[in-house]
Amino acid sequence: MSHWSDLVADKKRRQAESIPKEWLISPPPDTLLDVTAFPETCGLLTAHEIEITNTLVDVLLRKLASGEWTSVAVTTAFYKRAIIAHQLVNCLTEIFVDRALARAAELDAHLKTTGQVVGPLHGLPISLKDQLSIQGLETIMGYVSWIGKYAEKNAVLVDILIQCGAVPFVRTNVPQTLMWPETFNNIFGRTTNPYNRLLSSGGSSGGEGALVALKGSPLGVGSDIGGSVRIPANFCGLYGLRPSYGRVPYSGALNSLEGQDSVLSVFGPMTRSVSGLKAFMRAVVHAKPWLKDPLAVRKKWDEEEYRLADHGHGEKLCFAIMWDDGVVVPHPPVRRGLETVKAALLKAGHTVIEWQAWKHRELGDMTREIWNAASAEDYKVTTSATGEPIITSMALEPGPAVIAPFRPSKDGISAYQLWQVQKKRRMVRQEYTDLWEASVARTGTGRPIDAIICPAAPFTATPHGLNRYTNYTTVWNALDYPACVIPVSTVDPVLDAKKPAHAFIDDYDRKIYESYDPETFKNAPVCVQLVGRTLEEEAVIGMTELVAAALAQG
Repeated sequence: MSHWSDLVADKKRRQAESIPKEWLISPPPDTLLDVTAFPETCGLLTAHEIEITNTLVDVLLRKLASGEWTSVAVTTAFYKRAIIAHQLVNCLTEIFVDRALARAAELDAHLKTTGQVVGPLHGLPISLKDQLSIQGLETIMGYVSWIGKYAEKNAVLVDILIQCGAVPFVRTNVPQTLMWPETFNNIFGRTTNPYNRLLSSGGSSGGEGALVALKGSPLGVGSDIGGSVRIPANFCGLYGLRPSYGRVPYSGALNSLEGQDSVLSVFGPMTRSVSGLKAFMRAVVHAKPWLKDPLAVRKKWDEEEYRLADHGHGEKLCFAIMWDDGVVVPHPPVRRGLETVKAALLKAGHTVIEWQAWKHRELGDMTREIWNAASAEDYKVTTSATGEPIITSMALEPGPAVIAPFRPSKDGISAYQLWQVQKKRRMVRQEYTDLWEASVARTGTGRPIDAIICPAAPFTATPHGLNRYTNYTTVWNALDYPACVIPVSTVDPVLDAKKPAHAFIDDYDRKIYESYDPETFKNAPVCVQLVGRTLEEEAVIGMTELVAAALAQG
């Protein structure tokens, strides 16, 4: 067998050869940290292609359905911009231009011949995290051991997207094992943040986050077991939805921790508009995924729920704001983001009350115990085929390992001990349900709180290797609550000056406080997270739309 580094070199060569030579650019110097404007000034995109790639999903779908824009033109525009993005932030894994353009041409021919679209996502290019198997392509997922393993069939979600008329056109970078909140592996290397390339794009869907932020894709699919859609969305300034278990089909996709079915990974959309979230979820659910995936939930798209029928029809809602989780106090930009959202909601006529975190530290600890029960062995078995080293740090420079909390830090527990942890988690889920219901006494609406507004992390995008805390997203995975990231602002060193030290919760909270320097985080996106109740995806999207509208009104 070849040494693992030989396999990497061959894969990198094949990836480079898959990029059309005429789409190669002269990249800017490394000193240019914010590269978000570069795709439109590098000279590769035409004026029409810039217009296409600046267009949001709902308008794209209308123009594609009417035939005003062809799928070939739209796919080509996004493909070129995706290749530019890749040369800026290293976000792609699989590039299959001819295949995607052939699919787009088929869709254009069908529309021209029949006058009908193929489905609700007709002609729309969609990028996919490097987990979603596509027939005939490698699905490597950051593992050298999986180089050369070609999928015999599509993942169920890929089949559904194609059935809905979409055009899969690239796959995006992930961390080795997926279980990191940053994006780096031994094959494709590190994905950086388009707003500041010294900062992380998040993980594990960091390739998707960076690509969509650079408008190299109108809509991407990530996965989320502890924040892996929402962390990149938070770091890259996007809308990102974590649905409940089973709402989006997972069958046929690759994953880490296969067989661990207590805290499940889910697929969710990442995009620059709420319309993209709705278009994706509505199309996938309308395709009845439960007929193709035995673990998919049998729940049809509920338009009444989206219109907030159970939430006062969108009038005078009551949101609960959680300023911190009782473990780590957020940095000033995150606090400002929450205050901005609160002010916008009050101005729009809604009520905002306080929410105290309930056992968030315990929920995070329980979730990691569940993952750690066998994760070290899972990684060892997978990497043993080639002997590639298991990455222990996402830091730029060699030195003491910066261990992300997702990774195993101790020996696994016994099956009996695992059952006790899962039992305890179930009890806390019941307690959280009871707390949510009891909030009816404080809302003034005659119903419990409609949603929780909270941070998606205690910080904005961090320097590489320093995303050390994920509980702000992980707790909602443990509770199986759908949650959506909403962009608000960007870090402003003047508005977000360092605050005097607060009364620290513990030494860890002190370290997070000390890690903040406004200049380090300059220009990083500032987002918040909106959390609903289990299987309430339609309402979460509807309420996200409401919050976005309130923010737009100022």
